[in-house]
Amino acid sequence: MEICFSLPKVGWYNAILQPGFHLPYPDDTLAFVVLSTPSMFDKALKPFVNKERLKIIRDPVDQCVSHHLSRVKEKFPDQKVDVIFDYEILPSRKPKFLAQTAAHVAGAAYYYQRKDVKLDPWGKKKIYGVCIHPKYGGWFAIRGLLLFPDIQVLFLEQSAPVDCVSTEEKRIELLEQFNFHWQDGRYRDIIEVKERYSEEQKAYFATPPAERFRLLGLTQEAQRSTFH
Repeated sequence: MEICFSLPKVGWYNAILQPGFHLPYPDDTLAFVVLSTPSMFDKALKPFVNKERLKIIRDPVDQCVSHHLSRVKEKFPDQKVDVIFDYEILPSRKPKFLAQTAAHVAGAAYYYQRKDVKLDPWGKKKIYGVCIHPKYGGWFAIRGLLLFPDIQVLFLEQSAPVDCVSTEEKRIELLEQFNFHWQDGRYRDIIEVKERYSEEQKAYFATPPAERFRLLGLTQEAQRSTFH
């Protein structure tokens, strides 16, 4: 699967968050943030769907990611490996981890937020932040977290994420596009990117989830029939 792994340790993440969002591991616990790149669609998702066509598929992307991370775990038979997926939530309805914060502290992608703009033009409006990757811009996704509870990394040096949207004007443009025009995807191209989603992939993610099966050659009726 086309995945990028970025290396943080738990303490870097916990240090910048309120206790309610802390990961319940010692500070020096080794972790990896898992990102999917644009080529994941053709190199991982479509082959996975073709292979699993006769099995129950409820969410193709989530099940594809789960499949490949399970294979990663199998590479470490003598290690305990915990996986947290980006969509998992706690009983309190809080996410199990804050994906964009994790990507930032791992040095994978810069998490641009309102506080990164000196002259705030938005008044009382709610403004959400967004991660930008130095190679893929906004054409990537944060899929999960791999944790190795039995591995402590005492002397790991933290790498800062690349500040690829460095001007005030561009940061305002990015947050404006992401918060008020996210459907058109322009925020993803806030920088010059090396690779972006294919037209087929754009169409897939722009389609309501219930209608995506047909784009992969699946039918919901066929999926239901596998229950019987």
